[in-house]
Amino acid sequence: MSDTGAPHASTATPVPATDPRVRKPLAAVAAVLVTVAVAVLVVFPVAVAVVLGDAPYERLFVGYPGVDVAVVTTVLLSGAHLATLVTSGALVHVLFLRDAPARRARYLSDSFEISVLRVASGAWGLFAGALVVFEALDSNGTPLERLATPGALPFLWEASYAPKAWTICFLAALIVFFVSFFAERWTGLLISLWATAIAVLAPVVTGQVLVGPDHDFGSDAAIFQTIAVNAFLGAIAVAALRILSGRLVLPVTLRRLFRIGAVALPVIVITDVVIAVFKLAGGDITASLTGWLIIAGFVFLAVVAGAFVAAVILARRGALRAGNLTGLLSLSAVAVAGWTGVGVAMTRQPPPQYFVPTSIEQVFMGFEVPDAPTLTVLFGQWRPNLLFLGIAVAAVTVYLVAVRTLRRRGDRWSLGRTAAWIGGWTVVVVATSSGFGKYSAPDFGVHMIVHMSLNMLGPGLLVLGGVVTLLLRATRSDRNKPASLHDWITWVLHWRVLQFLYNPLIVFIVFIGSYYGLYLTGIFGDYMRFHWAHQLMNVHFLIVGYLYYSLIIGVDRPPRPLPHIGKLGYVLAAMPFHAFFGVILMTSPVIIAETFYRYLDLPWADLQAQQYLGGGVAWAGGEIPLMIVIVALAIQWSRQDATDARRKDRHIDTGRDDEYDAYNQMLQRLADRDAARPGPRPTVREET
Repeated sequence: MSDTGAPHASTATPVPATDPRVRKPLAAVAAVLVTVAVAVLVVFPVAVAVVLGDAPYERLFVGYPGVDVAVVTTVLLSGAHLATLVTSGALVHVLFLRDAPARRARYLSDSFEISVLRVASGAWGLFAGALVVFEALDSNGTPLERLATPGALPFLWEASYAPKAWTICFLAALIVFFVSFFAERWTGLLISLWATAIAVLAPVVTGQVLVGPDHDFGSDAAIFQTIAVNAFLGAIAVAALRILSGRLVLPVTLRRLFRIGAVALPVIVITDVVIAVFKLAGGDITASLTGWLIIAGFVFLAVVAGAFVAAVILARRGALRAGNLTGLLSLSAVAVAGWTGVGVAMTRQPPPQYFVPTSIEQVFMGFEVPDAPTLTVLFGQWRPNLLFLGIAVAAVTVYLVAVRTLRRRGDRWSLGRTAAWIGGWTVVVVATSSGFGKYSAPDFGVHMIVHMSLNMLGPGLLVLGGVVTLLLRATRSDRNKPASLHDWITWVLHWRVLQFLYNPLIVFIVFIGSYYGLYLTGIFGDYMRFHWAHQLMNVHFLIVGYLYYSLIIGVDRPPRPLPHIGKLGYVLAAMPFHAFFGVILMTSPVIIAETFYRYLDLPWADLQAQQYLGGGVAWAGGEIPLMIVIVALAIQWSRQDATDARRKDRHIDTGRDDEYDAYNQMLQRLADRDAARPGPRPTVREET
């Protein structure tokens, strides 16, 4: 066969996909691969579920729903996870791995990956829809015949997290399925991408990683792993499907797939170790079925990593041809199926961390807080928040790489902007990983300090970093070359959905309404019981704060920029709402999320005093950052006026701006015209 187009590969003429010399061998390989993949993806977890029988249910004090429900649920889980992987991989291919030149890449056309996306998302929707029913039965230990009872399904759905999570997956799959048929532009698939990213996390964060001591570490690691797995392993699966259909994997696709793998594989391996340590809870890895399944998962993951490294080495040597690429991708696809099957089998057996003695604090937060939150404790007792720590490291790394790229080209970038970006993420890390982050759940006053830091102080620094401007300057666009980061950012900035969401009125309403809607309803009390929900709140605070302050003091130009006087009014309009909210908290006799705090029953807790402190922080903590923003806005305003004046002076000095000369000439012409116009002749009265 011909070369695949890997770097430095020869230029032999590819054999057409319709050539029988290609079709027959690939058909045989595909048959073998499908057989092996089905065995490790479906048969193995089903066998585990059958052999275990009712033992896992009894250990969780749940009734046995019957072998039929257990087996069908397992089969549906295998199909849903595979369909999710392929759907994610197809989105990654269509959005980021295509070789279409930039002048045409903005528009979508029917392709193999689009067809895969439609089929995979449709299958995902079918599996997820069925799992809404069967997970409701399985997780509650209810036999299938109970569905005949009126109102049984709504009751079972409400009683468990699993069917709710698969409901989110079902809705996301429908969005992806229908959008894949009607989207005409690149930006049209961004909604599908966001829906998929949210949906793939739903069953994970509400699953086994939600239970046991240190589940905050396990949940955060699972979030990173899920995103990396669906992006990279899903892309591998789609590339394997492309090869087995007789099509070539083009050079641009391979190079970008290698880059994704260089980032995703270490993330998958590291997070897998963290999750394994969490699930084993200090036990011997060979002492439980979960441990043996973890070992099997490591083996399959090692196969994927080995195939990836081999492909990279062959590509650098110019020896990566269609034959060995087909073999490596096929091997990787089987390993991906095996890794997925092991993950499904693991859900059929409660892991050891389920049975470790756990305090009520560990149930809700994953850790204990025996000490009162003094200044020494807040600044001295650190507990890494893996989610925000990982995001901060990635954001700073990308920023510094872009700065280095600019400087290597001889361009300059403000040191102050770099310091602001690093300072903003430092605030985020300190707020979430220090004692402040540790005590943000059990102490409402500390929570409000963290809230204000993530919603105001951190974003106020981040928007001064001008990351979008930096990335646009550090990258280049060539209409005749495949679309790159510069093109993607440009298309997003001109996306009508973003322009609508970035409307100053909408941003203001969400920024202010978040306080009242979150704390003065039951949402805050419900969310504080789950680590994933607490993290979601923090992400919301950070994003909304970034959007708000980017409209006021941001370096990057928003879709609807405000005039300086409008920015000032934008800031002043928010101040009364913060003050009023703080007063409500300080004077209200009702304790926010009282049920949650009563569950914790901490000996050092004074709920009324903590809420009073939280109200004071919301009042003063909201006013002080806004006053700082006003000062920064005034400085920017004066600098802008000075810059405009200098620019005008330069234009006048160089003769490129004749505005004043033209004005003086106009006045002179008017004066000359008045002088030349004949005046009225005096009337001489003759004396008689």
